[in-house]
Amino acid sequence: MSREELRDLQGKRLHKLVDLVYHNTPFYRAKMQEMDLLPDDIRTIDDIVKLPFTTKADLRDNYPVGLLATPMSEIVRIHASSGTTGNPTIVGYTYRDLEIWKEVIARALTAYGVTRGDIVSVGYGYGLFTGGLGAHYGVEHLGATVLPTSTGNTEKHIRLLRDLGVTGIACTPSYALYLAEALHKQGLSADDLKLRIGAFGAEPWTENMRREIEERLGIQAYNIYGLSEIMGPGVAYECGCKNGSHIAEDHFYPEIIHPETGEVLPLGQEGELVLTTLTKTGMPLLRYRTKDLTALHYDKCSCGRTLVRMDRILGRSDDMLIIRGVNVFPTQIESVILEMPEFEPHYLLLVDRKNNTDTMELQVEVRPEYYSDEINKMLALKKKLVARLQSVLGLGVDVRLVEPRSIERSVGKAKRVIDNRKL
Repeated sequence: MSREELRDLQGKRLHKLVDLVYHNTPFYRAKMQEMDLLPDDIRTIDDIVKLPFTTKADLRDNYPVGLLATPMSEIVRIHASSGTTGNPTIVGYTYRDLEIWKEVIARALTAYGVTRGDIVSVGYGYGLFTGGLGAHYGVEHLGATVLPTSTGNTEKHIRLLRDLGVTGIACTPSYALYLAEALHKQGLSADDLKLRIGAFGAEPWTENMRREIEERLGIQAYNIYGLSEIMGPGVAYECGCKNGSHIAEDHFYPEIIHPETGEVLPLGQEGELVLTTLTKTGMPLLRYRTKDLTALHYDKCSCGRTLVRMDRILGRSDDMLIIRGVNVFPTQIESVILEMPEFEPHYLLLVDRKNNTDTMELQVEVRPEYYSDEINKMLALKKKLVARLQSVLGLGVDVRLVEPRSIERSVGKAKRVIDNRKL
């Protein structure tokens, strides 16, 4: 579709969406009345800037189902994301919503090269988390074979990967590395498996981590992006070019805003991603602030797709650490660790405040072949990492080198940062 045709479609869908929420969701009707807005004021996609933002706090304030735009009898599934504070975020789906979700996941899998002849292991958690069931139904919709392994019994998982000749895997990138380690411990290698494609998401990861996963598992590793409030995985996905993730913008309209002022930023500029669910009917959202920091690119991709591409998520505006006045993203630290062959891709960042001064300790595992009882060797290695971190972050980091396999592994989302400050 040309951009002109797509924008026309987006405008029609936006008008229909605004009409739906105005008449069916009291929260949005009140917001629009405060702004003296009626559905007929929203005619084209350019009118989207007139509409109010929605935040995670709005979802929690309207807990459990105050933002539904259809009766509960039309809701066929509910997911929830666990919040660290306050109420969980409840999301309701109609049958039509689930059909759209299957479709966008199938698009993602097709972009990775998955076909009906593939067997895909879904290693995301099933249940209230959207990753497992989202990927599961997308694989089935495409016509490939799904293996619902979920998280947990890694030994059995590896056996099934090998015995069934599984060719694709969908899980968190940290679990993919955990799987590679477990494979090595069993005396196996990537050559013993038929894996060729991996779909990884649900946590931030870097290009260096992609190379690590690809090398260890012998696969092509692709990013998949989503969030439960908008739909789940499949909102955006990489193609074979691996040059940004294509947003399914016929269903999810993206904007980039300044995180502090809310101003829409010029094309290509980095800021906070805002998404509007153009076709969702169960719990549609207007201009949802994701807190994810990225940039959008509208030039045509080499793969031929005309859908907008978004850069890899730099971090989250609310996950950003401010250490002694310096902005630090965990992904920056991970990138440094992974570009140095001496270290495993397993680390823990401990942030605290002592005597009114922020402290940051990085615990990182040394690879077995580089780990030594000789103090001088370890001091030299530590000095090398400290210097590299100082160069990238502009900040001194207290580094503690630890033994291989001493940092607790995660089979779900990896816990990389512990912030003990009372902020």
